[in-house]
Amino acid sequence: MLNRGVLVLNKHWLAVHICNVRRSLVLLYQDMARVVTEEYELHSFESWRDISRFARDGVIRTPSFQLIIPEVIMLTRFAKCPPRQVKFNRRNIYLRDNYACQYCGRTPSRDDLTIDHLVPRSRGGRSVWANVVLACTDCNARKGNHLLNECALNLLRRPKKPHWTACVRVSDYESHRPMWQKFIDNVYWNVPLKE
Repeated sequence: MLNRGVLVLNKHWLAVHICNVRRSLVLLYQDMARVVTEEYELHSFESWRDISRFARDGVIRTPSFQLIIPEVIMLTRFAKCPPRQVKFNRRNIYLRDNYACQYCGRTPSRDDLTIDHLVPRSRGGRSVWANVVLACTDCNARKGNHLLNECALNLLRRPKKPHWTACVRVSDYESHRPMWQKFIDNVYWNVPLKE
């Protein structure tokens, strides 16, 4: 329960991060954050502890009190927006492609997945978002050192750089939280677009 995700907002109410419950409670206790409720009310640690006395579900108990697990917190001092860049690394490629082969659609074990360059490095291909996809070992062996038009493989979808929220680990349960959607949808619609 302590590792469950909590949406973090900056002081302008924009989603900037996802942390775990443990970290959110530390921020709340240190007066660096406030809990945000469904009615957009803000609560300090003390007021949240008072409200939590009457809760029965979704609480963390200590010897002297209990606390409702927050879904959304707002930082009291942080006003910046998160960097809109996603790090180009193995973990984020796996997350973007949903741990599935982009040629056949299978989701084998991690040991049977490789990162394939659409334009092979030996033919001048670079390691960038638009040129790499996950491939199962069978499809990668079939493709070899060829371009897509030289072999009998087709991509299920073209690779592109993901939005920063796509590379945050969120379970299916967490991604469908109505409270989160109020703020994540805001990020989607208010992100400036590049020409």
